[in-house]
Amino acid sequence: MVKKVIGLLGSPLPEGNTAQLLERAVQGARDAGCEVELIPVTNLNFQGCQEKFFCRDHETCILDDDMQQIYPKFVEMNSLILATPVMTMGVPGTLKSFMDRFQVFFMAKYCRKQPLVSSDTMAGRNGIFICISGMDIPEVFVGPKLTVRAFFDIIDCQYRDELLVNGMDRIRDIRTRPDLLDAAYKKGYALGASLAAAGQPSVK
Repeated sequence: MVKKVIGLLGSPLPEGNTAQLLERAVQGARDAGCEVELIPVTNLNFQGCQEKFFCRDHETCILDDDMQQIYPKFVEMNSLILATPVMTMGVPGTLKSFMDRFQVFFMAKYCRKQPLVSSDTMAGRNGIFICISGMDIPEVFVGPKLTVRAFFDIIDCQYRDELLVNGMDRIRDIRTRPDLLDAAYKKGYALGASLAAAGQPSVK
């Protein structure tokens, strides 16, 4: 069975530096034999969490928007590659609102003790975090990493690997750094290869 990987783009720029790194990573996963779906968060029509708490007792959200089509994809996916720029020492607001809507998964896992992700799908379900920052200061990725780690935990996705690129105000165009594009590709390929290996029957 072909493994499914989601590439989640948190940047509003479809051809920007973040998007180019993500494209290399998902191409690596494709080349390793995975089926990839790219989801640009800013293309979705959805509201932030309204704290209605409908999801406390139900497996979905009371808000009827594009998230209703997103939830099943995140239940069924085998791994996730999330790419975003740093904004105000965190992740962009639209991406954060997207993550907040996964209270559906939080309530199922932590409150009802009935995770939406099956144990079979959960096995080998990993995430890669790609993040760029214009600034070059030591703590610039602390906030984004904490947020993404929490999100990965909520959706039952192990934080497997990361590619953190600071100093983008100096680099400006990621195409001038083929080493970073190659690094993104290799991480995506390794993710896809691990999924393929996990899907092979054991030999005794």
